Amino acid sequence: MSIFSKKKNTNDEPVKGDKKTARVKPVDDKEDLTLAQLEEKESKTAKSDKKKVGVVASKQTGLAYKWILRPVITEKATYLGAENKYIFQVSLKANKIEIRKAIEKLYNVDVIKLNIIRSRGQKVTYGRISGTTRRTKKAIVTLKQGQSISVYEGV
Repeated sequence: MSIFSKKKNTNDEPVKGDKKTARVKPVDDKEDLTLAQLEEKESKTAKSDKKKVGVVASKQTGLAYKWILRPVITEKATYLGAENKYIFQVSLKANKIEIRKAIEKLYNVDVIKLNIIRSRGQKVTYGRISGTTRRTKKAIVTLKQGQSISVYEGV
């Protein structure tokens, strides 16, 4: 019995002990595509899926909502609004660069200056129970002259 006389398996499974003649089932029987063609095909299907669902938001605005939690609406914040400054509560992990990019993407404004205030949680006791309040991080955003954010209108 020679090497060439081994039986070929019709089930597309390798013959025992024969690693060189092992067959692998193709993923797509219709056509062989290059990597660039596969990426293009996947992007087209992803775009069509988004159109079906009605998703319009881009990836950059999705990250913007991760960094900016909510606007701070207080008496002091409304006075600062007259000076073209706005206050937002931001994520504890966000830095100035990420906050600046997020504000510019969400509200289509130019940020001139950005100040960050970190406040630690205060110690609180209720009878025998003691604990701390949440830590927060706020950003005071100064905008270019003539620009405004409509988040404070009607408050």
